[in-house]
Amino acid sequence: MADMYVYLIHEPDWDSDYAASPEAQSDPEFGASMAAHGAFAEAVEALGARMVGGHALTNTKYGGTVVPGAGDRKADDAVYTDGPFTDTSEVITGFYVVETDDEGVARKLAALVPTGGHIEWRKVIPLG
Repeated sequence: MADMYVYLIHEPDWDSDYAASPEAQSDPEFGASMAAHGAFAEAVEALGARMVGGHALTNTKYGGTVVPGAGDRKADDAVYTDGPFTDTSEVITGFYVVETDDEGVARKLAALVPTGGHIEWRKVIPLG
């Protein structure tokens, strides 16, 4: 069974509302960005790995962070904070999940993920 790796894309928050708009479809800069992600998918295959999943994530205004409460009051006493986080200018804007038997390939793929920031890559622990 192949190992699974997740690639977390850390970069400045983005306008996900624009990305979902009809205008984005005719924007050459947006098209080039999407083409870079298509090229990454082709590189995964060319290196003998397999793309298992991946998605872009919406702007941080559509989420946040939570510190759960204690014991039986996890939800009742939870402390919610809107994003983005105050200690960084980058957020996770998307991710890929790839299977490969070769750690060297996994490492190389991390460098090929398109980003305006940096990539965090981790081997996934299989559960179940």
